[in-house]
Amino acid sequence: MRLAELIGAYLTKHGYRITQHGRGDTAPAIILEEKPDLVILDIMLPGKEGFDVCREIRPRYNGRVLMMTARDEDVDEILGLELGADDYLAKPVEPRRLLARVRALLRR
Repeated sequence: MRLAELIGAYLTKHGYRITQHGRGDTAPAIILEEKPDLVILDIMLPGKEGFDVCREIRPRYNGRVLMMTARDEDVDEILGLELGADDYLAKPVEPRRLLARVRALLRR
């Protein structure tokens, strides 16, 4: 099972309604149309990087963006936050930590 599916199943188990999309080139249109409360965005997506997705949606999307990626360099985290992400987690991440971050972001 892919990591995105595991995360989706874990969050669903904890009461969250999940929609998953695996391509960066189609993600902005879907996010802007559906306007979810929270987007968990990977940087390394096929079609368009998560950085570009974040940059594209931010002017018209007021929900929360959590970047979660295997790229753990400080410069990547700084760039993600400067582009408008509300939080940044490097994979691998312990599921309870992810859940705590999701809950904290949604409380804001």
